[in-house]
Amino acid sequence: MKIFLFCLFVLIGISNVIGQTVNVLSKDDNQGIPNAHVFFINLKSKVETIILTDIDGKAALNSNATLPENNARYLVKVTYIGYKTLNDTISATETKNMYLVSENTTLNEVVVTAQYAPNSPEKAVHRIKIIDTKKIEAMGAVNLKDVLSNELNIRLSQDNILGSSMSLQGVSGQNIKILIDGVPMIGRMNGNIDLSQINMNNVERIEIIEGPLSVNYGTDALGGTINIITKKSQRKSFNISSSNYYESIGQYNFTGKIGFSKAKHFIGLSGGKNFFDGWRPSDKPFHVETKGVADSTRYSNWKPKEQYFAALNYNYSFKKLKLGYTGDYFFEKITNRGYPRMPYFETAFDETYVTNRFNNSIYLNGQVNKNYYLNVFVAYNQFKRVKNQYFTDLTSLNQSLTTNFGDQDTSVFNNLNTRGTISRNKKEAIINYEVGYDVNSEISKGIRIKNGRQHIGDFAVFSSAEYKPVSSLVFRPGLRIIYNTAYKAPIIPSFNIKYSPKIGGKNENSLAFRFSYARGFRAPSLKELYYYFVDINHNITGNPDLKAENSNNFSFSTTFNEIVKEMAWKLDLSVFYNTINNMISLAQNSGTLYTYFNVDKFKTTGLQLQGEFAVKHFKVSMGGSYIGRSNQFSPTQKFDEFVYSPEARLNLFYEWHKQNMTFAFFYKYSGKLPIYVLTETNEFAKTIMQDYNTADASITRTFFNKLIGVSIGVKNIFDVKNINGVTSGSAHSSGGNSVSVGTGRSYFVKLDINFNTKK
Repeated sequence: MKIFLFCLFVLIGISNVIGQTVNVLSKDDNQGIPNAHVFFINLKSKVETIILTDIDGKAALNSNATLPENNARYLVKVTYIGYKTLNDTISATETKNMYLVSENTTLNEVVVTAQYAPNSPEKAVHRIKIIDTKKIEAMGAVNLKDVLSNELNIRLSQDNILGSSMSLQGVSGQNIKILIDGVPMIGRMNGNIDLSQINMNNVERIEIIEGPLSVNYGTDALGGTINIITKKSQRKSFNISSSNYYESIGQYNFTGKIGFSKAKHFIGLSGGKNFFDGWRPSDKPFHVETKGVADSTRYSNWKPKEQYFAALNYNYSFKKLKLGYTGDYFFEKITNRGYPRMPYFETAFDETYVTNRFNNSIYLNGQVNKNYYLNVFVAYNQFKRVKNQYFTDLTSLNQSLTTNFGDQDTSVFNNLNTRGTISRNKKEAIINYEVGYDVNSEISKGIRIKNGRQHIGDFAVFSSAEYKPVSSLVFRPGLRIIYNTAYKAPIIPSFNIKYSPKIGGKNENSLAFRFSYARGFRAPSLKELYYYFVDINHNITGNPDLKAENSNNFSFSTTFNEIVKEMAWKLDLSVFYNTINNMISLAQNSGTLYTYFNVDKFKTTGLQLQGEFAVKHFKVSMGGSYIGRSNQFSPTQKFDEFVYSPEARLNLFYEWHKQNMTFAFFYKYSGKLPIYVLTETNEFAKTIMQDYNTADASITRTFFNKLIGVSIGVKNIFDVKNINGVTSGSAHSSGGNSVSVGTGRSYFVKLDINFNTKK
């Protein structure tokens, strides 16, 4: 009998121990949440045990740890990304259900552009805009052009040969720095990076800073900086995914990724193909061309293109550092088919433009100790673009290269770049700082480059310091000193202030004021310095005596965040004034000779107001801007110094967690843009670029625990194709009264497959 009672008490004790269980459930759908972190803290001994929930959302405390403490009470804390942290207390014999509530605000959001160490955007001295993966996917965005089409202060333009370009704060794309993981992109054609060549298949987020960052990133960072952050890690040991996209204008995008993560190692491979079969204004959705290639319909306003891309990333984590390699390859072929030639329409002139990009970088970043952060990379990038013109026999489809000088062209750019920073980032310190170096060596080759080959070297050191006399106030001066082998480089200063007062007992950074002065610059390109193109129709040469463009930028912004119960909102107001001196322009030198000169001065100014509101699973983001651009003819003519253009934006998101669905709507209004031009009769005329509206909408649903995701949507709901206005004319498009904006209304469907193994 005694033995029986003893066994009974043991069984009761064990059952009491085993019975200490927490079930972690989503309040939205009452479903268990796997892989949530549950912290059991013994309130008496302070011993802490961490357990991950199983596939049903259950976490049971280890019996050996609780056996001596059957009568103890425990503090239980549950954390999971995307949900609010929950705390409660339970006894050693209790089973409890804990319901997590979805977080309205974005969690674990960090920025790295121009920061001493990864930081939250609210604490950053710079005003940083983030475009996350959720928005990129909801937009059905294939490339960077698609993503930026909805952003305020950004205007996109389209050349159907040179691709998509942009302006930011009224400043042209040749003054916008585009980085991938902090490494500058090369291969600017007519000063611009083609945004449609940057695929979104492996992008984690995009960080945008408006205004100069030349102290940090040197040339081209005069109007703003866009840093594209790629995915370099994963939580699961093995992941394989595929994204398949079709759009009714004849665009197909297929990508695949595979990743392995084990211990301190990660390796990821990704690649894909993007195909676009061309588009004409007469095309209807889901149009398929059935006529022969000799018909006039062989000509497309938006040229057919074929792209292939692949990337490799490997990194090794040790201590708090990460050592890694990234490499990517890109291929693009654009085909420009000409109209059949009179009188018999049996021949045509066709062109192809083939681009190859090859980027490599080795990087080392992370904490070297508690207070210091290291970021170093060495990168080698190559860009090659080949233009060929063919005489095509449409009866036999035979092609032969034309013999006119200038019909064929090959441009090659090679760039070796290394950049490194060491920064002190001690949380309680009054002074933190950063010192760094930046070395660029660029070589250009081509028949239109003087002597066939030219080289330019740029060597810079830079530094900045953050002085925090009180916790709510930060001063950040910076300076960059440059030596360049081709021109006299300016000294670049900057000065930032951030003030975040505590109001009403709220946390710091709920209200923030930012002011900055920054000098920016753009180095003359190798083309502007050494271009040489002389034939019976052209007489254009570079100017090796060019000076660097420089700017002075003043900006002010204020941001306010408020979270009340289940409601969160944010207001952001910013103003800026920008002057650019020594602008480089192509101008007539004498007779028929054209060359580049530092002749122009340009100014932009504007304001922007944005607001965000979120309640439960519904989020609204809206805003407007008013941008002024200086009129270059105003000093000699009785014109206003500035011409202004408005913009407005509205985004709507709704996440229906119970059905695993997301609804999204994106709208943007691009206002009228006045332009002063000099006509062929040497008279000044004011023209107006027509205003227009664009809107996209999508629905996304996931199935089988996010194994499969399906998105359907419509783009360019208002069916915008061309707008009335003027174009300045170029080698590929002459002046006219119509500007291409979009490919009309289209419909898309996207299938994502994502397979993970558990850790």
